[in-house]
This record gives sequence, C-alpha cells and structure tokens, in this order.
Amino acid sequence: MGKWQIPPEGGHMERPTGVYYQTMTMKQIKERLKECDLIIIPVGSTENHGPNAPTGEDTFLVTRMAEQVALKTGCTVAEPIWYGYHPYHHIGMPGTVPVKDEAFIDYLVSVIAGFWNTGFRKQILLNGHGQEFVIPVAIHKFAKIFQVPAIIINLNWYHAIQDKFKTKEEGGPYETPFIHADEVETSWSLALFPELMHQEWAVDTEPKGFLPEGHIDKAGNLLHRPIAWYGHVGGGPIEVVAYPEGVVGKATLASADKAKEGVEALLDYLEKLVRDIMERFPPGKLPPAEMLSQRPKEELDALTKEPLTEGWRNLYTAGNLWG
Repeated sequence: MGKWQIPPEGGHMERPTGVYYQTMTMKQIKERLKECDLIIIPVGSTENHGPNAPTGEDTFLVTRMAEQVALKTGCTVAEPIWYGYHPYHHIGMPGTVPVKDEAFIDYLVSVIAGFWNTGFRKQILLNGHGQEFVIPVAIHKFAKIFQVPAIIINLNWYHAIQDKFKTKEEGGPYETPFIHADEVETSWSLALFPELMHQEWAVDTEPKGFLPEGHIDKAGNLLHRPIAWYGHVGGGPIEVVAYPEGVVGKATLASADKAKEGVEALLDYLEKLVRDIMERFPPGKLPPAEMLSQRPKEELDALTKEPLTEGWRNLYTAGNLWG
C-alpha cells in the first residue's frame, strides 16, 4: 500500500475527525491554532459535468485532496466554497450556478478576513475550477484593504503537477488533453470519489474551436499556447449550444488508474507546501510585519496578537469590508 489512500474511504465534511473547521468547537480551534495555524480553503464550483459526474465535481476534487493532506500534516480544512466564478462561455448551461464576478471576489475576501481574524493567518486557497485568474484578485484585494502580515496562497491543483497530464504521444497515460468533464478530469474524479461517479452513463463529445489548433490553450493553460483559455471571447462556442451534454471531450476513456500517479504527485506537493510553510513559520509566527505593511508597529502588534488576549484588536477595526 502506498503513502496515500487512493481512492479515499469517503469524505470528512460531516465526520468528527478534526479535519474541518466547521466541525470543531472554538475550544478545539484554539488548541489547533497552537499546533498548526494554517488552513486550506477549497474553492470549487457547482457546474454541469455531464450525466456521469456530480455537479460538485470541481469541489470534491479539492476537498478530497485537502482532507488527505490535513490528516498527514495536522492542518485544518475549511468547508468549501461551493459556488464559483464562470467565464462567458459557461453562462446559460443548466446545472451550472455562476456567481456574479464582483460578488465572488468580495465573498473570498470576506472568507480570508474571517479566518485571519480567528488566527489562521496562513491560508492556501486550493482551487478546483477554471477561475485561477480571479482568485488572486481577491487575495490582493484583501491585502490592500487590511495591510496585515499573512501568507495567503492560491494553488490551482492542475498547475502543481503539470507534467502529469501528458497524452500517450508525449509519454503520458491519456489519449486526449485536459479540457472539461473529459477523460482527464473524469479519471481524477474516479480516483478521488468513485462512489459519486456513474461511468456507465458517460458520453463523449468532439471539442470545437473557430481558429486553427495552436493559438488558444485548453484547461489550466497546460499546453502553454500563446492565448490563455480564458483570454478570449469568440475563439470557441458557448457550452450550452455546443456541448449540451456538459462534457467537452471523451469521458468514456477515463479510468482511475490513469490519474493515480498524478494524484499521488499532487498530494506529495501539497503536503510539502504545508510543511515548508509551517517549518519556516511555526504557529504564531509570520513574515516580518514591517516588510509586508506600512501600518505603524503598535497597530500591527495589536492586530497580530492572539485573539481575545490583552491588547488584541480585531481585524475589522483596520479595514472596511462594507464600503
């Protein structure tokens, strides 16, 4: 048996395993902060992924990853962000629940702020959906509003292990490149939450584009083409017209075995990231405040104290989220 259990024995969202913030009491949270003050915030979506996969696929991918790493490292996982940002070509697809752009960004800022104020001042926003170009906007908006020391990182799981998505022509396991609800994404889902998958209902579609291949990239920009997958409108069709099935590619080609090596590599990297952060900055320690903020020292000292101890100031006294 390997280091990681693939597939896992179910999820932990409602289990008293000490993985999820929302299942813990404040007494338990206070004790956890003394041991590890890093929290992983899974950021997913609710989106049509075809007849064979749950609409929460993007979310379950990152919750199952985060859970395994939390069990190894002792960090905490937040219950996920279930509803995400969507680009224009997603709009109108039944089963997909898009959030207004500004609302999504402000929601993330509020979540980051709430966990920081509680004491989780090291945060990894683990993204499982095509919104990698939006989450950094929220991180920087938080920093501009509050100007406090923190480690806030956006990790898109598919960027951490880019060499694990190769096609067979490139020496990898896949017949087709990663797009959406296709061979690749379905393989990862079968590896991480097979109990929610119905592969007997899987269907295939033929990806369509209006320009010759080589200009516009596909999911995660993993092909490193000149134009990012999100850097255009009109280079390809809208999904509700071209892919009413909810699948862009060959979902029937998927298997858990194809994803296993990639899943293990991703979990290895995420574990290393958590451990490297905590080794460099143990509980209660952060990068030098004077190098991350121009707020007066006495103000930063009060804001970064342990919550509810003498002299502590809550974060919301330092910035206005409500305009």
